[in-house]
Parts: sequence; C-alpha cells; structure tokens
Amino acid sequence: MREYQLPARFETFPQEQKDAFLQVLARKERGELLAGTFCTFAPCEILDAAGIHSVRLCGRDEETILAAERHLPKNLCPLIKSSYGAAVSDACPYTYFADLIVGETSCDGKKKMYELLSRFKNVYVLQLPQGADRSYAQAMWTQELRRFRSVLEDTFHVVISDEAIRAAAGLRNQLRQAQTALMDLLKLDPPPLSGMELFGILDRTRSCFDLNAGIEALKDQTARIRADYDAGKRPIPAGRKRILITGCPVGGVLEKTVQAVEENGGTVVCFETCEGVKAARHLVDTQAEDIFSAIARRDLNTGCAVMSPNRSRMELLPQLAAEFRVDGILEVELPVCHPYTVERREMERLAEHLDLPFLAVSTDYSQADVGPLTTRIAAFLELL
Repeated sequence: MREYQLPARFETFPQEQKDAFLQVLARKERGELLAGTFCTFAPCEILDAAGIHSVRLCGRDEETILAAERHLPKNLCPLIKSSYGAAVSDACPYTYFADLIVGETSCDGKKKMYELLSRFKNVYVLQLPQGADRSYAQAMWTQELRRFRSVLEDTFHVVISDEAIRAAAGLRNQLRQAQTALMDLLKLDPPPLSGMELFGILDRTRSCFDLNAGIEALKDQTARIRADYDAGKRPIPAGRKRILITGCPVGGVLEKTVQAVEENGGTVVCFETCEGVKAARHLVDTQAEDIFSAIARRDLNTGCAVMSPNRSRMELLPQLAAEFRVDGILEVELPVCHPYTVERREMERLAEHLDLPFLAVSTDYSQADVGPLTTRIAAFLELL
C-alpha cells in the first residue's frame, strides 16, 4: 500500500489544522479515495457511486492569498486566490491529499486557475453550458456527466453502473432534504437559531465522509432544535429584522456580513447562495429512465449567475422572500465576480417589485473594510 507523507511545513500548523491533516491521512492510509470540488455543479452522485469521497475546497482564508499572488493577479476573486493559495502552500488537507480535483466552467477565473492547478494536481474540468434555456443544454451537460463517468472508470479502474449512480443520487437527495428541513426552521418567527449557527451546521455537511451518518446527524439536530423551540426556548429575540442573503459564496466573509447583520439588530433567515437553499432545494428524479439526464436536469435548475439569462434565480428569490417573510435583501459580492455584480441591477429591480429594501455590498477576505462595511449594514438595518 502506498505511503503518504505529511506536508513539509506540517509542524508549523495550528493544532486544529494538524488534526484535520491526520484525520485525512488515516483515511488515505486505509486506501480511501478523495476528490475535491469547488462548485454545486460537481456531480457528487457519480463520485459517490465510484467509491470516492467528495469534499468542498473553496478557500476562505486570507493568509493563503499571499502565496497565490505569486502566480495569480492581485485583482482576482479572493475565493479563487485563497483556494489556489491553499493548494500551493499545502495548507488544506483535502487539497493536499486529493486524488482528483473536479473543476467546472462556472467561472472564467476558476477555469484559468484550474490550468495552473493541473501542473501539480490531477484536475478534471467539466464543461458547463452557459445558457440553461438552450435546447442543447440538457443534452450537453448529460454528455459531460457520461464522459466524467468514463474518466473516473479509466483513472481509478472501477466500474460505475447506472444503478450505483441512481442509489447514490437517492442518498444525496436525502442529504438535500435534511439540509432543507434544517433551513426551513428559520421560517419560524422568531427563528430558533441564528444565520451564523445555521451556516456552521450546513458547512460541516460539505466535508462529511459518511453521508448516512451526516444525514442522521442533521435530522437529529433539526429535531432537537424544533423540540426546544416548541418547549418555549427562544434564543433569537422577537422583532429582529429578517434578512435574506443572496449573491456570491459568503464563507470567506461570513463574520463581516452575517455577523454584522446579527450584531446590529437583524437575523439572517435565508441564504439563497451556493451554500444554502439554491444548492439543496432541487432533487434528482431517481425514477427517471436515464439517471444522467435526471442529474443534469437538477443541476441546470440551479440559479447560478453564470447562466444567461439566469431565470432560475429570478424565480426562486421571490418565493424565498415570501416563505421566509423577509424584511430586506442583502447581496454580498466578491470583487471581480462580474456575473453577480452585473446581475445586481436585476436584483435591485426585483427587490423594488417585491417592495423590499435592498443593499449590495462588495468585500474581499481582508479585514481592512470591516468598520465601513459594518456601518453600512447597521445603517441599512436601521432604515428597516
């Protein structure tokens, strides 16, 4: 069996980071395979069916950006730089031990970053159609998924049957349903947990090696939170303004945005972002005759700003605003994420149509703008 080495700078890592490396190392030494992904469009069902664990690699640490900027331009999205920096500095155990990194063409910056990453990691990039409403989009993405299966079979010498993919899709559906049930608790008024707490729980499911255990843990946690609420526990004060967050992934700017809302009289009740409802609401039709086409259909319903036009996002947001009874919409944008920043105008028009106050903020992973950003968010909440 292959021997795995820890990074040369392992002893310089904080203890929590060391523990994460050792946990992944133990799995690798047991012969387990690991794939890193960056996006909701990564077909985890096919990886599951191949017996390959999948974990999300999106960087959130400002410290790894400096290493990335030796190769990448400074005026690039911080998520891309942080992700690449974690790879070149061996700071992320999942990237370091990944047998495969699965990319996708949902972002031009990431697409070119994958080319650099492929110089020292095994990277496969899925070609995503850019217009979900085109007649060929469904067939194109279905073909990409079929090709991905063939690549996995050839690379890892496994056989991936349609039945295995169908079973894996059913399990992924259960995970999405468990995530949705947890998120739906925040429809209660006042909500039984904060947006920060919700994000933390959901985030842990993205690095879960045992899906069955992860699903059961989510169900148990949801049941406990609801039972405490029904017993009269109210951790969130009544009367706080209910905020929906939309836009770019917020993992790297969580404290600057979500925490700023919740420390200034608001509470985040819904994440329409990739980390929240958008990724979990649609399920795969496991009864469909062609499971690849069913997965493709689910994926193309995701309201990603890379799609032009992005009708799914415009249709979903009014539904969420009504279901979660929001008082305002906060759009979080990362620098140079042109699809979302350009789409901001449509979001403003939509919020106006819904008669909901709207604020868009642009921020990166640094701490330089914490003060002004917090002031803007606090002023927005006061206006509500």
